[in-house]
Amino acid sequence: MVKNFLDKIRPHFEEGGKLKSFRSVFDGMETFLLVPNTTSRVGVSIHDAIDSKRIMSFVVIALLPALLVGMYNIGYQNYTAAGVEAGFLEMFAYGLAVTLPKIVVSYFVGLGIEFVVAQWKKEEIQEGYLVTGLLIPMIVPVGCPLWMLALAVAFSVIFAKEIFGGTGMNIFNPALVARAFLFFAYPTMMSGESVWVSTDTFLGLGNQLPDGFTMATPLGQAGAGVEVTTPLADMFTGLMPGSIGETSVIAIAIGAAILLWTRIASWKTMLSVFVGGALVGLLFQACEMTALTWYEHILLGGFCFGAVFMATDPVTSARTEGGKYIYGFLIGALAITIRVLNPGYPEGMMLAILFMNMFAPLIDYCFVQRNISKRAKRAIK
Repeated sequence: MVKNFLDKIRPHFEEGGKLKSFRSVFDGMETFLLVPNTTSRVGVSIHDAIDSKRIMSFVVIALLPALLVGMYNIGYQNYTAAGVEAGFLEMFAYGLAVTLPKIVVSYFVGLGIEFVVAQWKKEEIQEGYLVTGLLIPMIVPVGCPLWMLALAVAFSVIFAKEIFGGTGMNIFNPALVARAFLFFAYPTMMSGESVWVSTDTFLGLGNQLPDGFTMATPLGQAGAGVEVTTPLADMFTGLMPGSIGETSVIAIAIGAAILLWTRIASWKTMLSVFVGGALVGLLFQACEMTALTWYEHILLGGFCFGAVFMATDPVTSARTEGGKYIYGFLIGALAITIRVLNPGYPEGMMLAILFMNMFAPLIDYCFVQRNISKRAKRAIK
């Protein structure tokens, strides 16, 4: 039925049709609903049962547990800070009311730009923003204004993606570029103790907290030299201040299982990030340079979220099998190093991944050249 309907309206979007200006929009919707039956015109290709849109859909599904827990945590932090008792549904409804506008703005601005660029270039709409549009709201503080989020999304899509040629051509992770833009352009809205709990009231949901109310994240407390008192159980469940999608280790682990089961993410990269972070955390702990244990460094902040959903990005990460180990290890090691040696910036995952995005091609080049040299030597023998 869907195919027949699309076949019926297709002529209106082709050359000569009255809706030809929206050809890219039609292509995007068609390939989202149905697997395209077109094949490559040149060269030899191996066609899989899953295309890039289906891959992005699986990643979105993997993100949902962390997103849903993050919504509940927003309401939980608000009601707990205000000293007001509330049920599960009330807390979740408040978090949904806070998060949903951010997701709508992210998709509206990002997809709007991609629609315009695709139509201008007369190309199909690229599907990479299906994931990026959800990642960006999940990694910004809950207090981030919508206009600021829209500005960061526009900057990210234009300067971190489209300027390089679109999906599959970008050097840096677009979601992290959006966060980096906000961090350096509006630092007071991305750090400190006033951006981690929502003080808004939506349709009678939530309790209006007093002006000037602050709430530090555990990493913020550690960076300020304050003892971290967050229970280990809260670190796993995610019931602590932080970005919307980064607090719950359990929810992130569910997403990781989905990505690994579907073979969308590389277990080599993912495991190497945790190994690198744990070893460097142990080193700083042994040298008494940090008040946090190595496992607290892993559980707190955006470390787990970055290891699962950011470091494994197939476009910006290393692609050689051996290079994935090096790439992931250096991300984990660098993230903990930034946290410990830079008290003014307690979270280091964003900078670590962006920095290693630059070196991913070099890592792959070294491994490829090494393989070429080994094969050349075998040929001579």
